[in-house]
Amino acid sequence: MPTITTKDGVEIFYKDWGSGQPIVFSHGWPLSADDWDAQMLFFVAHGYRVIAHDRRGHGRSAQVADGHDMDHYADDLAAVTAHLDLKNAIHVGHSTGGGEVVHYIARHGESRVAKAAILSAVPPLMVQTAANPGGLPKSVFDDLQRQLAASRTQFYRDLPAGPFYGYNRPGAQPSEAVIQNWWRQGMMGGAKAHYDGIVAFSQTDFTEDLKKINVPVLVMHGDDDQIVPYADSAPLSAKLLKKGILKTYKGFPHGMPTTHAETINADLLAFFKE
Repeated sequence: MPTITTKDGVEIFYKDWGSGQPIVFSHGWPLSADDWDAQMLFFVAHGYRVIAHDRRGHGRSAQVADGHDMDHYADDLAAVTAHLDLKNAIHVGHSTGGGEVVHYIARHGESRVAKAAILSAVPPLMVQTAANPGGLPKSVFDDLQRQLAASRTQFYRDLPAGPFYGYNRPGAQPSEAVIQNWWRQGMMGGAKAHYDGIVAFSQTDFTEDLKKINVPVLVMHGDDDQIVPYADSAPLSAKLLKKGILKTYKGFPHGMPTTHAETINADLLAFFKE
């Protein structure tokens, strides 16, 4: 398996397919690079080089105890791009991966970056604070940690079977295969990484990161996202970005890159070609 070792000794697994302009995919919590299958197959067929890594503690990367925060996530992504010597890359992040992409660009600069897209992404800030009154109460995220600690296997069944893909909505047609694939990816990773990752994705404030970014960024979000509520995320991020483009999807759930892959892929391709 292709891996790199970060400067703090963590082995990071990655996939690297095809040739052409590179697209680098950053996955959501608590999943893996496999969550981008529909996008990677689509874009490699359209002449792009596609790369996706498993975040530390996730998927096939090392299940280390520490470093489960946005600084390390961004630095690990930078290590992958440097190892592969990527230039003129497009970065695409879903959910927590959207935060990772934003923090990576702000922290490591734009010399290797052409564009970015963040989908159902956690910026600017998920948790409710005095400065972010529209955020979710910290108790929501404390409860996620409680459920994970109590029974990760059950928690990782309930989340995709319900709000992640909108399968709890009237008239929804749940895909058992999609639910099981989410569970499979989640259970591949480490409980400690996932537990700490809840704090990372919910309490990191990306406001200043967004302001620093000069490359075009497509902000894609479904207005029926039950994981990262629309009103306190995408419109605010698009406004903070210098070249932010907001694209809102009526009725789409948090896991829209899977449930609505055809639509998402077409819109990403159009943005990449602009």
